[in-house]
Amino acid sequence: MTRGLIHTIALIGMLLIAAGCSNFQKLLKSNNVDEKYKAALQYYEKGDYYRANQLLEQVLPLMTGRQEAEQAKFYFANTYFEQGDYLLSAFHFKSFYDTYQRSPLAEEALFMQAKSLYNQAPTYEQDQTSTLTALEALQEFQVRYPDSKLNAEANNMIDALNMKLDRKAFDNAKLYYQIRYYRSAVVALSNFIQEHASSPYSEEAAFLRLDAQYKFAQESVTSKQEERYMEAIAYYQSFVEQYPDSKYKREAEQIYDDALAELEKVKKLNQANS
Repeated sequence: MTRGLIHTIALIGMLLIAAGCSNFQKLLKSNNVDEKYKAALQYYEKGDYYRANQLLEQVLPLMTGRQEAEQAKFYFANTYFEQGDYLLSAFHFKSFYDTYQRSPLAEEALFMQAKSLYNQAPTYEQDQTSTLTALEALQEFQVRYPDSKLNAEANNMIDALNMKLDRKAFDNAKLYYQIRYYRSAVVALSNFIQEHASSPYSEEAAFLRLDAQYKFAQESVTSKQEERYMEAIAYYQSFVEQYPDSKYKREAEQIYDDALAELEKVKKLNQANS
């Protein structure tokens, strides 16, 4: 392809873009609702959600009572979703659902509101308030539409959100262990194990609880050590019963052996002082 032909094609492309922009600006200034709505649908079908959104935003207030208003409002909500503006898409899908609860699109609108909130939820390191909001929205959808074909996708999103909450809770508990607040670590990890029994982090939490209890016993005054080493031994027994093939088994066994040895020393010391 010659340089001149490339230049010509580029020029034609620029002219077409300019013409398209010019037509869009004329539509924005037009007072013809039908013309604007027809153009909005065309932009929507082409995947030009920004321009479809701009036109729908203008015509929606003028379409109240018209048959097309229902579809227009649903499309308007979806233009935000397709552009990645999930807070606004969640708001407008919920608004659609509240307005048109008997619509054939109501089920999808409530699902898309929940999906928008799901996409808006932060990573596990951040505050999980939005994650809980998304979880509640998905659960509400399943209550309202228990037989929906969308429930398989909803279940996948619920699982992903619960995993995120699990990771956040585990990291919060593990932090006490990392900063060597062993007594607090034992309490936090015990709470995690109780509240997240099926979590993939439960095994590591159980091992860290064992290690934290052993280290807590080591740091304790002599009068408290016997009781606390025995608690560590109990955590070991619980750990190996629940995770007999754990990747932490060898380390756990070493902690157990050390706890038994320290317990014997403390018992002899206590007997000598009694």
